[in-house]
Amino acid sequence: MTHSSTRAQAPLVDPARQIIRRITLGDIPTRSARRNGQAIALIDGEEHISYAELEATSNQFAHYLLQSGLRSGNKVAMLAVNSIEFLIAAFGIFKAGMVWVPVNYMLTGPNVSYVLEHAEVSRVLIDSALLEREDLRAAIDALALSVLPLSPGRLRGQPTPLCDAIEGLPCTTPDVDIDDDDLLLIMYTSGTTGRQKGVMHSHASVYSALMANAAETKLDLHSVMSCTLPLFHCAQFSSVGAGLIAGARLILLRNFDAVRFLDAIEHHRITHFSGLPLMYGAMLALQENNPRDLSSLKQCSYGMAPMSKPMLEKLISSFCPSFSLGSGQTEAFPVTTRFRPEQQLQRFGSYWGTATMVNDLAIMSDDGQLLEHGQVGEIVHRGPNIMLGYYKDPEATAAVSRYGWHHTGDIGMFDQDGQLLFLDRTKDIIKTGGENVTSIKVEEVFLRHPAVANAAIVGLAHQRWGEMVTAFVLLKPGASVSEQELLDYGREHLAGFEAPKLVQILQEFPMTPTGKIQKHKIRTQFSGQFETHGISH
Repeated sequence: MTHSSTRAQAPLVDPARQIIRRITLGDIPTRSARRNGQAIALIDGEEHISYAELEATSNQFAHYLLQSGLRSGNKVAMLAVNSIEFLIAAFGIFKAGMVWVPVNYMLTGPNVSYVLEHAEVSRVLIDSALLEREDLRAAIDALALSVLPLSPGRLRGQPTPLCDAIEGLPCTTPDVDIDDDDLLLIMYTSGTTGRQKGVMHSHASVYSALMANAAETKLDLHSVMSCTLPLFHCAQFSSVGAGLIAGARLILLRNFDAVRFLDAIEHHRITHFSGLPLMYGAMLALQENNPRDLSSLKQCSYGMAPMSKPMLEKLISSFCPSFSLGSGQTEAFPVTTRFRPEQQLQRFGSYWGTATMVNDLAIMSDDGQLLEHGQVGEIVHRGPNIMLGYYKDPEATAAVSRYGWHHTGDIGMFDQDGQLLFLDRTKDIIKTGGENVTSIKVEEVFLRHPAVANAAIVGLAHQRWGEMVTAFVLLKPGASVSEQELLDYGREHLAGFEAPKLVQILQEFPMTPTGKIQKHKIRTQFSGQFETHGISH
């Protein structure tokens, strides 16, 4: 028998059938409104909005964008904190067939400017308070971009620029042709060389992740979820999107305050809470002294770092009976792996668990061979939630797509029970307090200091933040500068989450025979520094 060397051509899809079968994120509020229309979808302080209102206002915003001269495929950036208007605008962008570009507003002006220019943004949605930042205003003005201010935390019925913009526009879904594989969003993530990369996802890739999250966390019409981390990050948006698919009620929170968050759980009877280990630690300490009624909690999830055994035992006994750790990355829309509740007290360390239902998980050698349990290699994925690629960077896309798998840049192994254990990173990324910091970017800043001959930036373990950015420097011969002066220099030239919290001046670095700094040796030698220096912020 002979086999054709080419794949049989797929039959052409009738356009009407394509519309009937389409997968688009803009349809999420539409479908939930039909099932659950008058139920409350979002609560932000004193403001709330039903599923029917979310559907109507996001449709109106889509019409606003289309009538303002933009077309399907245009990029719309957003710099904003969690709010009802944030989600109205985001789903309006999706319904209009445009491309959402969420931007981390904590970045410096030049980094924001790079994202806006590289993504070829046509319009910027930004919180009014953020417009007062001179560096952000300058970045937007330099590109002559049209701006619509957003108003987080507004009172119900209060006029805002967004309300004024959509007033009188149709509440029906705009007639826009959207294909499953059309570009939905570009999320920028730090690259290993310090240059930010734009991760492209389609409607189908994100929708598949949201559906899996809703199923795996058992969300339904009776669920009440927290939205605590920034929505411009893929993890929180993925959680919220899953909740909206299920018809859950979402409580929008921002600017972490342990008292306010505990009060929200008790008042709103939250069933699903997601946060960082540092958040749980702060809430646990308060709960022990001034307990609230947390009996509504059914499932809690955490990310970025493992939790210590004593803390996890206390949380499971007195906070919530069911905890899980979710992992993922912007390129493989989360959640990709889950360390499940039944495993939480069975083993400890950097365990990421097993694959979720949306993607495959394997360990691969450098030559593309899949490895057995107990063998160390790179963590790889494949599935519908994998990105389309890096925007304007086919070389980087090809580099992470070798051997038919997506390469995460993380090193790990499966234990004897098939549980994934994270070991190290091939990329110089530090994960601190929910943010990713590129060590090379920070190193480049310190190398510009006139007294610094060389710099190595590493993440040292910290019980609150997961990892803390730490700078180790060598000075030029005859140069004199204090560690405090270098700390101040970092704060002046970097975003707050990027700036090192500790600087140590060394006499020499451990080096490889080829002259590369051995960061793993520095990390091992100076582990525990934050405890000895008393750094807790």
